[in-house]
Amino acid sequence: MTECVCCRHRQRNSQNETMTNTNTIDYDYLLKFLVLGDSGVGKTCLLYQYTDGRFNTQFISTVGIDFREKRLVYNSRGRRHRIHLQIWDTAGQERFRSLTTAFYRDAMGFLLIFDLTSEKSFLETVNWLEQLRMHAYSEDPDVVLCGNKCDLLQLRVVSRDQVAALCRRYRLPYIETSACTGANVQEAVQLLVGRVMDRIENAACNRELSLLLTQSRCLPNIAYGPELLRLNETSGEPSGRGRRNCRNC
Repeated sequence: MTECVCCRHRQRNSQNETMTNTNTIDYDYLLKFLVLGDSGVGKTCLLYQYTDGRFNTQFISTVGIDFREKRLVYNSRGRRHRIHLQIWDTAGQERFRSLTTAFYRDAMGFLLIFDLTSEKSFLETVNWLEQLRMHAYSEDPDVVLCGNKCDLLQLRVVSRDQVAALCRRYRLPYIETSACTGANVQEAVQLLVGRVMDRIENAACNRELSLLLTQSRCLPNIAYGPELLRLNETSGEPSGRGRRNCRNC
């Protein structure tokens, strides 16, 4: 009998919790991000470009949900914060929506991807945003809007004016990326990390996020009260980028 996606991830999460309990935690924050958008916009390829610095020329639709991990160091207010980043890759097909929405509430930030060569994927971002308002931990979660495939200039159909109007309406930061060339992929994730970390550092004034952090044990070295953040210091290494060219990503 084939094991379902949810069971597989529950088993993986159980194994991760066991390892966390038995080993010394060597990070200050565990951040969970979710990548959203229609099928074919390049979510998986963008994610692999970020974590592995490489591009996959073969287009394979994500079935259900999966995730990638990366360690990084975030500098803020004179401190170096060690971050363990989990980025969850969701399926864009309609038949998987009920599965992916179950993961919304545990995510602390969202990358909403659309395809600059597909006006339909851009128009669907409104529906994705409404889903976030319904299922995320807050009605106003941290979202970064990404227009992917910016290297395909001749095929672009979504204008900058259209994107600007959407961003004004929903007060979204926007960045154009290319999973093929790696353009702005690192910057997109860094932008989201910065927004989430700003909210975390002000978590005493944010009841919803404080509750989420407590329930998910995302802050292993946190101390609540007058000294809200008690963090250690470390250093990180940048990752490389791949250079390819493809219609799909």
